Parts: sequence; structure tokens; C-alpha cells
Amino acid sequence: MQKIFIDACLLLLVYASTWFLIALYKKRNDVADIAWGPGYILICIYLFLTQPYSPLSFLMMVLVTIWGIRLSWHIYSRNKNKAEDYRYRAWREEWGNYFYIRSYLQVFILQGFILLLVISPLMLASFQAPPAWDLFTFAGIAIWLTGFIFQAIGDHQLSVFIKERKSSAVIMQTGLWKYSRHPNYFGEILMWWGLFTMVIPLNNSWWVLISPLLISYLLVFVSGIPMLEKKYKGNPAFEDYKRRTSALIPMPSKK
Repeated sequence: MQKIFIDACLLLLVYASTWFLIALYKKRNDVADIAWGPGYILICIYLFLTQPYSPLSFLMMVLVTIWGIRLSWHIYSRNKNKAEDYRYRAWREEWGNYFYIRSYLQVFILQGFILLLVISPLMLASFQAPPAWDLFTFAGIAIWLTGFIFQAIGDHQLSVFIKERKSSAVIMQTGLWKYSRHPNYFGEILMWWGLFTMVIPLNNSWWVLISPLLISYLLVFVSGIPMLEKKYKGNPAFEDYKRRTSALIPMPSKK
């Protein structure tokens, strides 16, 4: 298990450094968002080629790969022919003379470290997976599929809305977004809880609980909801929408 993590660390170090060089060439750090999904696929490929795999670990590799491809393509399509994401532009101004070193460490290397922790359930499954699926596997599949549907539909609905709206001040409030201000984040969180559920029967599975807890914490309190909603602070339409609509878990809209 230790060798798996060391190899994965080295692999992600090279991967993150490569994307940092791409960011320098493109002069936009938001390529880190595109790199997020393929980073997981890279680890899946590494595990597939170097570790004996079981029905459970192979299933998890397939699910993570499907998620990674869809998310990366969605982000690439969303950012294509647009200026650098406003969050990354703000960091350019804030970091000043330390922009390059902080970009490398706080965007790309940190993302690689987080990725390593989030994908830990799959590493555990690759190290000591059971020979067949069990009830936890099917429960995890159900949770993962629910999350994937929420994220995919939420992203699609938002993309269509952005293309058709007349003003950037207009707020998305239909479809899944009527019941949650961030249905795509809700789906993302569910998927990682689903993958964790699959490995619960494995020995020492308690320590990979860090995976769903970390992604939940980051999206709810750090880089997800807070950073996105900061952009709309003071917007009357958004403040009303915020008052009526659940931040994450889909719930009936308040009057």
C-alpha cells in the first residue's frame, strides 16, 4: 500500500508540474480545473496497469473514469474562447510578485495532494479488494449514480441557461436549480460518498473516510459555494434566490 502511494505521489508531481507549464504558456491558471478530472483517470490507469484488480476495484476505476471524462469535457467546453475564470484572475492581482511560486504550490501541487486523498478509496480497493460485489457495492452504485445524474443534469441545465440568458445579472432558478443553489456540487459530493460506501467492508476502511469528508468540506466551505456566491453578493435577485433555496441538498423552495 505504501508503494502505491509513493508512486502515485511521484506521478501526480509530474502531472501537476506539466499542467503548471501549460498554464504559463496559456497565461491562465484555470486550466487546473480541466486537469482535475484527468488526474483521477491517470491514477486509474496506473492502478490498472500495475495492480491486480478485482471486480470491485475495476468497477470503481470505470466509474471514476466516466466521471473524469464528462467533467473535464464540460469544463473545457465552458471555458473555451472565454477569459480566465474570475477567481484565478483575482489571485493574479492578489499574489503580485509571488504569483508564479504561489500558483505552482497553491493551485497545482495542492490540487495534486487533494486528488491523492480524494481517490484513496480506490487505492484501498486496489490493494485489498474482495473477490465479488456485496450489498455495500450496490448501495454505493446507487449513491454514485444519483450523484452523477445530479451533476450531469445540473451542469447541462446551467450551460443552456447561460447561453440563452439576456443579462449576466439574471440568476438560474429553474430545473434542479429551483431546489438547490448548487445541484452539481451536491452530485459531486454524493459520488464520492458512493465510492466510499463500496469500500466500507474492507480492512481499515475508516481512514479513507477522509475522501468524501474532504471533498464535502472543500465544496461547501472553501473553494465551491463560498467562492461562487461571493460573485453575486449584493445582487437583489440572487439574495432573494438565496433566501428561498437550499444551498446544497435539494429541498422544496421557500415562499
